[in-house]
Amino acid sequence: MSEAVWVVGAAMTKFGRYDDLDAFQLGAQAARAALADADVPIRDVGVLAAGCLQESNNAGQLLLRHIGQTGIPCYNVLNGCATGGTAVRTAVMAVKAGECDVALAVGMEKMGKVGLLGVSHRKAERFQPTGPYGAVMNLEGVVGTNLMPAWFALIGGEYADRYDGVGFEQFAKVAEKNHAHSTLNPLAQYQKPFTLGEVMDAEMIAYPNTLLMCSPTGDGAAAVVVVSESKLRTLGLSQQARAVKVSASVITSDPYRDGGDMQHDTFTTTRNAADQAYETAGVGPDDLDLVELHDCFATAELCHYDSLRLCEPGGAGDFIDSGAPWRDGRLPVNVSGGLLSKGHPIAATGVANVYEVTTHLRGEAGARQIDGARVGLTHVLGGGVNGGWTTVVHILEKAAS
Repeated sequence: MSEAVWVVGAAMTKFGRYDDLDAFQLGAQAARAALADADVPIRDVGVLAAGCLQESNNAGQLLLRHIGQTGIPCYNVLNGCATGGTAVRTAVMAVKAGECDVALAVGMEKMGKVGLLGVSHRKAERFQPTGPYGAVMNLEGVVGTNLMPAWFALIGGEYADRYDGVGFEQFAKVAEKNHAHSTLNPLAQYQKPFTLGEVMDAEMIAYPNTLLMCSPTGDGAAAVVVVSESKLRTLGLSQQARAVKVSASVITSDPYRDGGDMQHDTFTTTRNAADQAYETAGVGPDDLDLVELHDCFATAELCHYDSLRLCEPGGAGDFIDSGAPWRDGRLPVNVSGGLLSKGHPIAATGVANVYEVTTHLRGEAGARQIDGARVGLTHVLGGGVNGGWTTVVHILEKAAS
């Protein structure tokens, strides 16, 4: 049986706009901060897993030059919106395989105002809803379901059609919650609350997602340092007490479906990843104290409640209506503000989710701290359309006292 793997360092930059820094400088800031948090010198790092969607060819090598470590194995990771989570899993697997005792995972992105997940707002204005739940058509009459706002609108709409108690208001409640949560997170891109009415009355992008129900893109980076059990024992007692166990690290992907798949079953990969993670970690959804999941759109978060088994099948509407995923609810979801308000520099997102849960399990989350948190789950989803989806799920646990 391989040794356990532990997160001993975690850091992220504030997400936002950085006109004077490139992606590698942001990545270097996060990497150095994570190493300092771990109290591990850079010379001990044996593997780097780096993700940067905008600079995918040699992002890791360029980052290494910024942080003063060269010659080590460097994995450049590219997996859509699941890039950051995949980088973390790559680092975890390198330690599990015995390739090294210390691995560093970094997600970094410089996106600026690229817009709605790769579609500028000006371009999005050329698309108008023509059917139920966000089917869109451009001015030439060409259906544009490859646009992410439309895809996630369709997925949410299909879920609403399938189950009672899910409608525009339930999706909007997700955004209301996450914007409220962000006001307690100093690293969030936006920290402004909105009422449910303001969310519902905002500009419609692809029904049922209004502008305030779509994640912003921007710049930022996050990093985590993971170590083997034997390496952990060489660290100081304070670091051992702060260590967070990686109880499960799972990646799954969907098979290719000719012509794509606009059904809720698109999230089968999330359910498969969650089930594998629960089994590996020996925990269930009821054991979770907090979740950071991939809310690129409000419709996505609501569907993920179901796919991650946070609620009964078909019960996502009741789950949000009950207040359960609020910070003071039964199972807090996206206490960071989520992608909707924390921001979504794509490759940084999956690593930032691990940072957030790690911070809570250490009891270091300040005003947004979930008291007594011991077990958390992180989730990212990438890909989609004809190529299928990829999901990465991590289950993290507080070190035994």
